[in-house]
Amino acid sequence: MVNWKSRKLGDYLLFANGVVLVILINLLATHLFFRIDLTEEKRYSIKPQTQTILNNLEEDVYIEVFLEGELNAGFRRFQKSIRETLEEFRVYSGNKVHYTFTNPGTAQGQKAQAEFMNDLASRGIQPTNVIDTKDGQRVEKIIFPGAIVSAGGMERGIMLLKGSTAKTSDERINQSIENIEFELINTIYALANTDRKRIGFVTGHHELEGADIASFNNDLLEVYDVYKVDIARTTDLKKYNALIIAKPRTAFSQADKFRLDQYIMQGGNVMFLLDKLDASMDSASRNDYLAIPYDLNLDDQLFKYGVRINPDLIQDQSAAPYPIITGEAGGKPQMQLIDWPFFPLINHYADHPVTRNLDAILTRFVSSIDTVKAPGVKKIPLLSTSQYSRTITAPVNVSVNELRKNVKAEDFSKSFIPVGYLLEGSFTSLFKNRFMPEGIDSSAAMLEQSKPARLVVISDGDIIRNDINPRSRQPQPLGFYPFNNYTFANRELLMNALAYLTEENGLIQARSKQIRIRPLDREKIKQEKVKWQVINLGIPILLVIVFGVVRAYWRRNKFARF
Repeated sequence: MVNWKSRKLGDYLLFANGVVLVILINLLATHLFFRIDLTEEKRYSIKPQTQTILNNLEEDVYIEVFLEGELNAGFRRFQKSIRETLEEFRVYSGNKVHYTFTNPGTAQGQKAQAEFMNDLASRGIQPTNVIDTKDGQRVEKIIFPGAIVSAGGMERGIMLLKGSTAKTSDERINQSIENIEFELINTIYALANTDRKRIGFVTGHHELEGADIASFNNDLLEVYDVYKVDIARTTDLKKYNALIIAKPRTAFSQADKFRLDQYIMQGGNVMFLLDKLDASMDSASRNDYLAIPYDLNLDDQLFKYGVRINPDLIQDQSAAPYPIITGEAGGKPQMQLIDWPFFPLINHYADHPVTRNLDAILTRFVSSIDTVKAPGVKKIPLLSTSQYSRTITAPVNVSVNELRKNVKAEDFSKSFIPVGYLLEGSFTSLFKNRFMPEGIDSSAAMLEQSKPARLVVISDGDIIRNDINPRSRQPQPLGFYPFNNYTFANRELLMNALAYLTEENGLIQARSKQIRIRPLDREKIKQEKVKWQVINLGIPILLVIVFGVVRAYWRRNKFARF
């Protein structure tokens, strides 16, 4: 009897010790924070750069997501991912990130709903028409898959539904899920950051400026401090985190090239947006118009850094449409939109944070790019044409009248021609083992090998140019193409590229997240349905029965000794 009582007391003590241990673990956990993500692609983890920004937030951030209400399965999954990401933001920020989900359709009255939706659209949150089938009937619904982020007295609207429209709806939602962290933290950082990077637009060579780049310039001003930089007069280029050379049309002097070269040697980053040939739609109505190369005097410099822009123009079967006159009716010209091969739509990208999950890019009169040997330089082909393209060597006849001719598919025999490269590493100076150019102080120190630097080279200067609304004379959003009322991803590409140039290991790395779609095999489900039902229902019951029998047998043998 004594032995039985002491064993019972021991059980009580063991239970009490277990309770105390659980309490101690919970107290310890309140001071020692950690999270474990067991998914293969770490879908519930956020990048260290994101965690750092959230940990250092000084003011509260408020996020209102307009994705609520009755949604189909794909958008419910999208909504769940947004909520999970925001919950991670809340935890890592120490409860400084506050979020809510709002249904725009709950506004009272049609007028109030229309005003609310127009307000969202004016902030960049565009409506999306979702078509679904419910109870055998086609159902259409307008949703606003975006959010408004507020911090420090400022706010900004962002679209969370992005990705390539060439993909299926599920694939596009998956791409958008992969981008959630970047879109949100990039906006938070832009609103909360006071140490802004400095971006310089190079001038002095008839580059694009003013209204032609007003849209992108305004986008830059939300994140960076932007300046015009005449490299012939600026003595200190080191203060700029990156330079943009946007479609120059006159030659760079040797002195300008030297200053640019030494900026790169000091670890400077440059975005080259260059047209190789002088081609424009203003002259394309003429049958005798020939596009000839610009003399920019940059070929040897780019060659030294590892790339060569060829004196040609690319034609692609995947191209933007252009209106041409195809006849007359009632004395009036008849217009028709026909794909214009000189305006390739780029939708083939490198697997890189700069270009991951981008929609198509609109280019105009773009040339091919080759790579050449450059020790210490890594070359990544960011942008390539479709598998049905070709090159035409200068001089190139550019005439819209060519659209009336029948185009033979077999003529477009080249595939994935590179038109944009990312170069990174240690570059060799163009002026190594050469005399100083005229206009440069010969006593000035010259670097022959660069510190780690990054260059983006795209063979289309117009990729940064916005159209101008002919009625209001206001700049259109960058990437907007008036002939099909579609906005291509030019802005996203250039903003991503600048983010990578200025912060190699910064927030842009959040775009490297990958989340796989693992669809069920419906045919296999039909074939193996009964087997898996037996496994899922029968085996747990069998295990419980086996456990009960074993436990009863063990207890009988244990207490038979008393």
